[in-house]
Formats: sequence, C-alpha cells, structure tokens
Amino acid sequence: MKIAQIGEAILRTPARKVTTDELGGAELKLFADAMLNSMLEANGIGIAAPQVFDPRAIMIIASRPNVRYPNAPQMDPVLLINPIILKQSENKVWEWEGCLSVPALRGKIERPDWVEIVYQTIDGGEHKARFEGFVARVFLHEYDHLIGLTWLDHIQSNAHIMANEVWLHALEQGAL
Repeated sequence: MKIAQIGEAILRTPARKVTTDELGGAELKLFADAMLNSMLEANGIGIAAPQVFDPRAIMIIASRPNVRYPNAPQMDPVLLINPIILKQSENKVWEWEGCLSVPALRGKIERPDWVEIVYQTIDGGEHKARFEGFVARVFLHEYDHLIGLTWLDHIQSNAHIMANEVWLHALEQGAL
C-alpha cells in the first residue's frame, strides 16, 4: 500500500466511523492485514487508515524495537476501530516522534503520558484499554491521523524539529 505523504488532502481529513455493516467482513480483515504489512515493511510502529488513503477510523499500534525506534518496547499489534479517548493524563511528557507520512524528520512533541480508550474490534466487539508511556504516545500519534492532524500540528518551536538521521546519530551518541 502506498503511504500518504504530508501535503496530501487525506491527511487533513477527519476519518469516518466504520459502519456496523463493515465490521466482521472479509474486506475489513484483508484491509487490516494489508495495512499491518505496509506498516511493518516501512519499519513503522503504528499506522492509521488515512495514511494509506482510506478514510475510515482504523489504526494499528505495534510498538517494537526497529531501526526507526531502537528503544521501543515490544508489544503485539493491536487493531483499533473507531477509537474514542475516554480519559488522558494531565501530566505531559516531551519526546521525539517520527511519522511514515512525514519522512526524514522528527519532532519533539508534548503528549499525555497515559490514555484510556474504548474501541471496536474487527468483529464489532467493544474493548477498553489503557496505554501508558511510549505506547500511549503511539496511540495518540495515530489517533491524530484519524482527526486530520500530524505531529507537525503540535510543534511549539522550530528547534523541536530534527532530520531523522541527525536524531538517530544523537540517540546512538546518548545525546537524547
């Protein structure tokens, strides 16, 4: 699947809710599998449907160490459909983020350090979850894609933007 790049209209368009008729269908399963494969091929740790030119409120979060996030915690991929934020921490944490749709750049972004959500599973069941730390950040990053935002919308200063290669070098040197 082609990944939308910053400047493409789909990334600024709020996603539409997945309908009851779509849940549990073979098309949705095939789409979710293709989306996961695209994320893995691109060394991503999360992806949202608008990033692959699909307007539905679907995301996958799948933190794991890789070349783009060497210190990421390991978790199994989670498919979230029609996610809703119930509560989030008032305590905020600054951290560097990258994005498959904003290639070659990183941004230092302030986000809540935990989030409680409700979402639908692929068969339409309702599930509640609480994500903390890095995984909460991944969820909030992907959720932004569902509401027409990217990490660039959270930048407070140009000093908080860095080339990805510079960021990786600084990380290797222990400077971050």
